[in-house]
Amino acid sequence: MSDDLLFDIFEPGETPLPHADDEVAVGIDLGTTNSVVAISRSGKPEVLRDAKARTLIPSVVAYGLDGSVIVGEEARELILDRPHDVVSSIKRLMGRGIEDIKAVAGQLPFEVDGDASGMVRIKVAGRTLTPVEISADILRAVRAQAEQALGKKAPKAVITVPAYFDDAARTATKDAARLAGIEVLRLVNEPTAAALAYGLDQGAEGLYAVYDLGGGTFDVSLLRMEKGVFQVKATGGDAALGGDDIDHMIAEKFLHERSEADLNPGKVKQALMTARVAKECLTAREAGEWMLEFDGRTSRHALTRVELDAMIAPLVGRTMAICRQVLEDGGAAPSDVKGVVLVGGSTRVPAVRQAVADLFGAMPLANINPDEVVAVGAAQQAEALTVGSDTLLLDVTPLSLGLETMGGIVEKVIFRNTPIPTAMAQEFTTYQDGQTAMMIHVVQGERELVSQNRSLARFTLSGIPAMAAGAARIRVSFTVDADGLLTVSAREMTTGVESQVQVKPSYGLSEDEMANMLKDSMEHAKEDMAARLLAESKVDAKRNALAVKAALTHDGDLLSKEEWGLIDQALAKVDAACQGTDREAVLAASDALELATKPFAEKRMDRGIRKALAGVSMDNLEKRVGE
Repeated sequence: MSDDLLFDIFEPGETPLPHADDEVAVGIDLGTTNSVVAISRSGKPEVLRDAKARTLIPSVVAYGLDGSVIVGEEARELILDRPHDVVSSIKRLMGRGIEDIKAVAGQLPFEVDGDASGMVRIKVAGRTLTPVEISADILRAVRAQAEQALGKKAPKAVITVPAYFDDAARTATKDAARLAGIEVLRLVNEPTAAALAYGLDQGAEGLYAVYDLGGGTFDVSLLRMEKGVFQVKATGGDAALGGDDIDHMIAEKFLHERSEADLNPGKVKQALMTARVAKECLTAREAGEWMLEFDGRTSRHALTRVELDAMIAPLVGRTMAICRQVLEDGGAAPSDVKGVVLVGGSTRVPAVRQAVADLFGAMPLANINPDEVVAVGAAQQAEALTVGSDTLLLDVTPLSLGLETMGGIVEKVIFRNTPIPTAMAQEFTTYQDGQTAMMIHVVQGERELVSQNRSLARFTLSGIPAMAAGAARIRVSFTVDADGLLTVSAREMTTGVESQVQVKPSYGLSEDEMANMLKDSMEHAKEDMAARLLAESKVDAKRNALAVKAALTHDGDLLSKEEWGLIDQALAKVDAACQGTDREAVLAASDALELATKPFAEKRMDRGIRKALAGVSMDNLEKRVGE
């Protein structure tokens, strides 16, 4: 959208752009485990549901050899049957190079590799994809859910990112959105969005903390509310610490008890799924038992909440250490904090909540669903950016930004926890007589040596007048926008010669790659949608067929030979249709199966009612009906 639109004047109620009333801006929480989309209208947020009334979209993508892409619950259900075709927790790899993940590559439930530029590539279903492309597939599904729920187009969004996401990860997130056809109004830190959802911008004063333990990342932020200004005072976290680590701990325990030597991605995924169920169950129960079954062997695994607490104590302790560091960075004591907001499904774990309460001296706020709170806040910010708001958001840079100087030393230009947007500049000079060019190396981090920090970009300023060493004046300016993205420029002050770079990680998507992907997505949009609908229809048909087969096993004695034969024929037709590529045939076979099994379903219901009423007298039955 061009800047001159800001000066256009319209009559009240008049729409500035054709069909603008048919478009809305939403808030998206692009999570490691689940993604959520919400909208806010007239200050009232609503989490958007799919056709089955589900709000959580598992951040899981299944790819087919036929080019099909399935996202969400249906993809998660394919993990056990097609482990090599399914990718999950991709957020943990956003903006990271192959060198960054070498230590954990073996633990990932999919195959990763790097290319010549160091970019991570995921091998799945006979193709090679980047984390950005996979995240784009998730975002397409999120956008589709929003548009289906609203009956309107949703081409614009506020997307949340962990406060500790660096420039590379933020750029990767915006690239994924662009690939999915979404215009990013703003990248907002997840803790900031959570605080917005709790209405802490509505008259609240004082210091608040947001403790966010997501699936793959952890961060904590200290926020000050004062007269409508919403400022992040300090933030900290760990981009490789989250609820997934709890799942891995439980899964490793179960696999160790099985003495499982021959591990493969399928077994790891099954163990992780079972571990997640165990973790969730133990938030409400004191103990439980779970089964693992593969290679024809079934094993039972008991786990108590006490054992889980002991297992995850080091992980929880790491989050507490980060909390204490953030308090120190913000110049605050735990008693100064008026309230703590919990974000992320893993904050339901009792040991986590108790640790937070012990540190801050009060039970945390948790009356909004921790899985949905970030999307709610993002939706409120989307409304504020499109309609207007009295609230001013001031996020901060999570890590310091600086330049390499002689000797491999870092000269910090923008310090950690500086409110954004911001711009800073420093003057440098030449090191050698007659030097006519200078290499500018931009780094990020808190360490003193370049080798200990992260390299973000390099560019050259040429055309410096040949002078004695130390005579030239080069002004280097850093600009960080509201999304936390960095632009660096260098200018020689006597000649005015200038050079600049918008920082992109060396393993981010190149413009050519992005253009080709966008072109491919537009050229194949219709085919891609048709393939997706076919795959989803097959998943539904197979699920229904499995349910019928299970019912036949339990209650097949209710059927005559002829009735059984009709159902068998219908099941065979579903199986045959699912082998082909005709979606209409799959839908027809599925409908025929439903029709063939209708009398069977009625008989099963009658049997269930008879069982429920067995031994119940008429007097007691009348009393039940009366109640």
